[in-house]
Amino acid sequence: MSTPHINAAADAFAPTVLLPGDPLRAQHIAERFFSNPERVNTVRGMYGYTGSYRGQRISVMGSGMGIPSCSIYATELIRHYGVQRIVRVGTCGAVHDDLKLGDLVLALSASTDSNVNRMRFAGMDFGAGASYPLLRAVADRAQSAGVPLHIGNVFSTDLFYSPNTGTTDTLAAMGVLAVEMEAAGLYGLAAELGAQALTVLTVSDHLRHAAHMDAAQRQTGVDAMTELTLDALCG
Repeated sequence: MSTPHINAAADAFAPTVLLPGDPLRAQHIAERFFSNPERVNTVRGMYGYTGSYRGQRISVMGSGMGIPSCSIYATELIRHYGVQRIVRVGTCGAVHDDLKLGDLVLALSASTDSNVNRMRFAGMDFGAGASYPLLRAVADRAQSAGVPLHIGNVFSTDLFYSPNTGTTDTLAAMGVLAVEMEAAGLYGLAAELGAQALTVLTVSDHLRHAAHMDAAQRQTGVDAMTELTLDALCG
């Protein structure tokens, strides 16, 4: 079996797939955490891998940046490969003052400036939310491990470089925790196709305080988030 963007065999993917944006991060996750990882996709350099973690079969694949790219891969994984659970693992820019670099965010819901969910929902506003079983599993694992979490609304933007300099203050005033680029689209797509979805994020930047992780801090933070997520999904 193959699709326009995935050249994997029909049974190549596990029912649960981690979806980082960067294909090299997908490679790192597979090599760092999986037992016997096998690379199952190479189209456009968007690497996908399947292996096992704690004896359970699991996959990881890059999604690219932004809702359109993420939606292409998530659609093909669900429709053509039978994937049932997709968990985006990535980084975000904090806007809420309670967040600091390295904090973990569970996206309970996702607001957006994208029009994709209105297109899915007959022009109406769709409440893009995480799948509760996945969110509960990660939240429970974090609590048992003593890892603090922030759970709430994030903002999925289409513009990484936005000309509207007042947006972050507006988001913070509405209690939005952080900005990223995929969650709202992933949540809407999962609802449309009958799958489960969750977004787990590491705060790599603070958009209102000009704070940024360096490369080493970013890698360490993402690894800790990934291990926590895998423990929740496969524990």
